Amino acid sequence: MKIIIADKSHTKYANAICDTIAGAAKDRGTGIAKRKPEYIIDKMEKGNAVIALESDDFAGFCYIESWGHGKFVANSGLIVHPNYRGQGLAKKIKKAIFDHSRTKFPNSKIFSITTGLAVMKMNSDLGYKPVTFSELTDDQTFWNGCQTCKNYDVLQRTEQKMCLCTGMLYDANSEENKSKKEFKGKAYKRLKSIKQALFLKKEQK
Repeated sequence: MKIIIADKSHTKYANAICDTIAGAAKDRGTGIAKRKPEYIIDKMEKGNAVIALESDDFAGFCYIESWGHGKFVANSGLIVHPNYRGQGLAKKIKKAIFDHSRTKFPNSKIFSITTGLAVMKMNSDLGYKPVTFSELTDDQTFWNGCQTCKNYDVLQRTEQKMCLCTGMLYDANSEENKSKKEFKGKAYKRLKSIKQALFLKKEQK
């Protein structure tokens, strides 16, 4: 199994990805925005997606969307083919697209809206925090994308303030995440100094 950044060579899987997304929405009975193959292909060609492959078989997928002139990005369309579920693949794909998002859009906040408890857990493990919809992008194009969701009427009735989805946000510049980054940096420096001291002691013998 390999999880890689998708490119033009993977556009042949676009129809299978869309069918899998649609099938998952039907099976769960929850809101998943439908996507057309052309949309998925565009993400691949721009390097804004990751794909999981078992040999030449499509196993999973997720893509990046940018909103509010790059102020926000979302990791969307996380899907695992039925043949490969129950193996922890979704978590690996989620981590891959998260890391890719942070590398490609280092100054953007990463957000997610989901009804899935498993996705919420994965988001939480990565450092996302639950937030109100008002803390997410105000780019209307994003919210228009919810129109294909079966719960869109709820979003409309609440004037986009809430829905059945939970909003979650990762902000690398938050005080908590800055502290974690500083702690990791200090821990690395300390480990490096210990190794250097041990190496010098060994050389002196």
